[in-house]
Amino acid sequence: MKRIGIMGGTFDPVHNGHLLLGKQAYHEYGLDEIWYMPSHIPPHKRDRKITDSEDRIAMLRLALHDLPYCTVSEFEMERDGTTYTAHTLALLKEEYPDTHFFFIIGADSLYEIEHWYHPEEVMKMATLLASVREYGDARRSFTSQIDYLNRKYGADIRPLHNEEVDIASADIRKRVLEGKDISKDVPETVKDYIVSHGLYRQS
Repeated sequence: MKRIGIMGGTFDPVHNGHLLLGKQAYHEYGLDEIWYMPSHIPPHKRDRKITDSEDRIAMLRLALHDLPYCTVSEFEMERDGTTYTAHTLALLKEEYPDTHFFFIIGADSLYEIEHWYHPEEVMKMATLLASVREYGDARRSFTSQIDYLNRKYGADIRPLHNEEVDIASADIRKRVLEGKDISKDVPETVKDYIVSHGLYRQS
C-alpha cells in the first residue's frame, strides 16, 4: 500500500516548523509523499478571520517548491462548512482504498485529541505521528500519553523525533503587524509573498 503523510492545519501562514515536521515524517517513517492539507474552516478557529484560501495555498506552494515529495492537497478546501479530521479521513479512505494514511500532529494535539470530534474514528483510520515534546505540567509524560491512547483506543501512535522548533503562526502574524522581521521563521519566498500582498497588516 502507498504510505501518505497528511499535514493538516490552517497554515496562516505556513512556517518552518510545519516543513520540519513533514520532512521528519517522510524520512523517519519511509513515507511515499506528504500532503499538506489546509483547512477550510477549522472547528477550533471559527472565532477569528482566516486569511483567504488562495493566499494560504499560494504560500504553501512556494514553501514546498523544493520538496518534491511534498504537495498541496485542496481536499478539505473543496468542502463546504466546518472540516473535521474524522470526516476527512473517512472520505480519504473511500477515495484512496490502496493507501495507508499517517496523520502528523504536534505534541499539543496528542494531549487534546480526546476532545476532538470522534477521536476514536481518527485513531482507527490513520497512524498518528506525534512530534516529541515533553510538558512539565502535563498529567502524563509524552511517552505515557502515547501508551495510554494506544491502549484505550487500539491506536497506532508513534513519535516523531524532530528537532524542537518553537514557532507559531499567530506569533508570525503579530510580528508582521508590528513591522518585525520573520525571515528566521518562514521560507524567503513566503516572506516575500506576505510583504508583496500586504498580509497581516491589520489586526
